[in-house]
Amino acid sequence: MALALVLSGCSWSDSDGTSSSSQSPKPSPTPTEFEQTFAGDVSGEDAVVSATTDRTGPSLTADNVGVSFEATDLADPRLDPAQSNLDEQLKSLGSPALRFGGNALDRRTFWTSKGEKAKHGEKVTITPDDLKRLKKLVDITGSSVTIGIPLGTYDPGRGADMAAHAVDILGDSLVGLAIGNEPNGYTVKDVPSGAVRGKGWNKDKYVKQLEAYAKAIHAKRPDAPIIGPDVYDGAWMEAFASSGVKHKKAISQHWYQLYECDSAQVPGRGPQAANLIDPLAKKAAKKNLGIGKSKADAADLPLWLEETGPTSCPGTNDTSLTNASALWAADYTLYAATLGVERMAMHSMLGACNGGAPMSLICDPADHGDRSNAFQVRPNMLGLRLLVPSLGGEFTKTSVSGGGNMSAYTVVKDDGKTLVTTVINANDAASVGGNPVSLSVPSEFSVSSASQVFGESNDVKSATQVVPANPLTDDVPFSGDGAGASASAGASPSGGSSSPQATGGMGDDGKLRIDLAGSSMTVFVMSKRE
Repeated sequence: MALALVLSGCSWSDSDGTSSSSQSPKPSPTPTEFEQTFAGDVSGEDAVVSATTDRTGPSLTADNVGVSFEATDLADPRLDPAQSNLDEQLKSLGSPALRFGGNALDRRTFWTSKGEKAKHGEKVTITPDDLKRLKKLVDITGSSVTIGIPLGTYDPGRGADMAAHAVDILGDSLVGLAIGNEPNGYTVKDVPSGAVRGKGWNKDKYVKQLEAYAKAIHAKRPDAPIIGPDVYDGAWMEAFASSGVKHKKAISQHWYQLYECDSAQVPGRGPQAANLIDPLAKKAAKKNLGIGKSKADAADLPLWLEETGPTSCPGTNDTSLTNASALWAADYTLYAATLGVERMAMHSMLGACNGGAPMSLICDPADHGDRSNAFQVRPNMLGLRLLVPSLGGEFTKTSVSGGGNMSAYTVVKDDGKTLVTTVINANDAASVGGNPVSLSVPSEFSVSSASQVFGESNDVKSATQVVPANPLTDDVPFSGDGAGASASAGASPSGGSSSPQATGGMGDDGKLRIDLAGSSMTVFVMSKRE
């Protein structure tokens, strides 16, 4: 019998426990079969996942998986593919949408194409050379880009000059120009330490300044695409949509899953890791993204979620480092796409892993005051990486029965030749070990490979692990009811509370029976038989 080489998991951790591994670890020896690690006996509730080829409409495109950066990051020389591994990390997400904006846009960013000094105390100067460096990055990653134009200091001429250079340099890669970032939060009341307007500021004054900027931009580049208003508030979305701005490309919304920074309620919307994967999270997402979708639909424009993340609350690195954030990032991205969000960018920055932006997908592991050229990833990015096999697919009808805190999504792609089903098992591995799952697939399809991210619990920090894509064995662990109907010839079913037994596999009834580890996300790629 040939020796079967397997991988039980590639760890995500580093020496100080505050950040992540640089890239997906390469196991040795290279695995040839998919195998999981279980944190304990499989005692979770049985689940039945039914995947079909019945299309439901929305698709998952490369733009649904994206990264938002602060505008000041445009000046970072490490955007150049020759200066860091940022391009490699981004390419691991496919061809991700890129966005440059954030609070730094209106408060710390100064644009010049003439070598001027910053005029109002802005900390970072952006020039055409910075956009040329960005062009190198997007050429390698195949990404589309949206760029914010500073509105904090009112200067339509300067804004139009930046926009014209962005259009000329980025070409077809540029899909939207956002005039200002969160203009509904410009006053002292909204941002005490970052006010850029007086207390009389309102959406009507915003529209007048927005229209002045757009007019100046279109005088230079008539077809420049404008997006906005980059806010959460639906009334401001209506103001943007009804403005006289030409060439509106999309309604852009901002929203963070855990926004009640002072709350400790679980379940709730406070910045606790458990709130990321509680079913209430989907209800909140449906309600709040529904606001943007309704305004976009009324304006006959697509909805782009230009800035989002687990939480914008300060001091939440612990939440962002948990395995729950990996499960949430994937589930939230897929769910938002099914709701009709056509572009999404998780907010990040090229800052330090230790003490930097807690929500960032990537970070710099160097000590404070230093910089490295080898960015590392956090658990949420590991979750997003497993969405790559689903890119380009159209969602199909998929259901989950039983299983507790579990969800599933399926897409069909490659002219109907490939199905990809993603199962998120958010039941805590520390409590249940795993869940027996019966995956029902159309009769003409067979599972060709599986991959997974998982942790020993939902709360474990800096320890999310990866099982790379590999074929399933003929017999896979299964401790639920119905093992006798599988194609394997192992022992009889043992119920739902014992350690996994190799009694599962693909049955003659078209069901794959497999135990799935708790605190995991598993991707099954299925191919249509010739």
